[in-house]
Amino acid sequence: LRDNRPYSVVFLDMRMPPGIDGKETARRIRALDPDVHIVMVTGFTDHSPQSVAQVAPPVEKLFYLAKPFDASEILQLAEALDARWRQDAELAAARAELRRQMAEMEILNVELAASEARARQAALRDPLTGVANRIAFVGELARILAEPEAPVGVLFVDLDRFKSINDTIGHHAADELVRTICRSIEHALPPGAMLARMGGDEFAVLAATSSPDELGEIAGKVVEICARPYGVLGNMVQPSASVGVAWRQGVECSAPELLRHADLALYAAKRDGRSCWRLYTEALDETAKVRGMIEQGLLQALKNDELHLLYQPIVRQSDGAIAGFEALVRWQREDGEVIPPGAFIPVAEESNLIHQIGDWVIRRAMTDCATWNGPYVSINLSPRQFRRLNLVESLVDEARRAGVEPGRVQLEITETSLFENMASAAEVLEKLRKEGFKVALDDFGTGYASLVYLRNFEIDCIKIDGTFVADVGDRPQSPAIVNAIAHLARTLGMSVVAEGVEDVFQQQAMRMAGCGYLQGYYLGRPMDVASATALLSVDVVRTAGDPTTTTSNGRQAAG
Repeated sequence: LRDNRPYSVVFLDMRMPPGIDGKETARRIRALDPDVHIVMVTGFTDHSPQSVAQVAPPVEKLFYLAKPFDASEILQLAEALDARWRQDAELAAARAELRRQMAEMEILNVELAASEARARQAALRDPLTGVANRIAFVGELARILAEPEAPVGVLFVDLDRFKSINDTIGHHAADELVRTICRSIEHALPPGAMLARMGGDEFAVLAATSSPDELGEIAGKVVEICARPYGVLGNMVQPSASVGVAWRQGVECSAPELLRHADLALYAAKRDGRSCWRLYTEALDETAKVRGMIEQGLLQALKNDELHLLYQPIVRQSDGAIAGFEALVRWQREDGEVIPPGAFIPVAEESNLIHQIGDWVIRRAMTDCATWNGPYVSINLSPRQFRRLNLVESLVDEARRAGVEPGRVQLEITETSLFENMASAAEVLEKLRKEGFKVALDDFGTGYASLVYLRNFEIDCIKIDGTFVADVGDRPQSPAIVNAIAHLARTLGMSVVAEGVEDVFQQQAMRMAGCGYLQGYYLGRPMDVASATALLSVDVVRTAGDPTTTTSNGRQAAG
């Protein structure tokens, strides 16, 4: 410090030879340097994390690493905390500069606009493979279809039984297989064709052709490429793929319609034995019939009480305590068949049934929340629900009826809810927060103008989309994006929930990024209200570095 060469990270053993212990050493170090990150390295200690945090605050600069560990953990933690320390120092310097030079605000606004433009460009690429993502693909398809009679065809590609491959060779090898297949397909496409990763093991191809024969040739190549044996990270794998093909058959054709045709053809290929391709025909189009069946089934489900709620814990990362539960609606028919939400929610959204289902969810979730001592309940609002004229009044009435304080109810909305009428949305959000409800912006980072929403709307919480969490170990951009979002949220006085935390590495990464709350299967799967209530008696759900932490299913798990 005297030579202006401060350290960024201290690794400190808790138990040391006779003299001062780790707790006292941490207190003295913190007294000298409030900015250094302190990592307590311990296997067993007489001091609790809370007692160390009391003498060596702040808690966000205090970490723990459990013994035993390997060298890679030390290296990763040191590099990550050193980068964070440098970023914090740069941020502090930037704030000081802003205070001295308010006259340069216009320049900073220009830089922010440029940064947002770069972020938008980055948001159009898939972080795992580097090809276009779903947003870019759909946008390009819509642009082409806007040109009358422009030749265009679509291929949907889905790797067969990929989950089994993933379980066999492991997550990292499976990701490498996806990257390898993606590169092989990209090299085999004709000039001008566009390849996109739609998510998971699904790809899409956009080709400028009006000939189904040409599309068939491309589809055949893709099937052949995906059936080759591949060596990935010491594993020999021979996958396969099913391909659905659709092409523009008339002047009037929308992007959703063409995508639906390709999707129907894809499922036809899977029904016909997989590892093949099929062309869309009108005979495949039974969507309207299926939609009608689901809609009628939902009417019966509401009458027969076939809907139920599951609750997934939202955990405070600082101490592992449950801060709240997200309410998730499920449908199980009287005959035992489970209908996935992805099948019935879109149908309900297209009809007025979404209001009946939404009212039921709100009523049941608030009633269950009233029985809990402390945690809040987070309820998803669909875009149509959010646009209801009496939304605020009905929520107030339901909270009063259930006997729950509005402050214990968080409403999750998506950017779609805000996009259509920003002025009206701002008015609704203002009323909700005035009544005491909290508002969370769900799937943050995947939309069109997330920063604009933070600037124009009153939001209490940001829920970082799980795709960023899933990619923290594969793409260096993902941790940087999460870190930037967390810093931005704290600056604006918002809380941050990282969704989709599936393992301890992602938990540690989100913790180091500064996410105050975590949600995902690693911390707790969706459960019924009885299990959720029982879970509240457990002090800690899962804390990194604690080898005897009690998990949501009651097992003892390594931290």
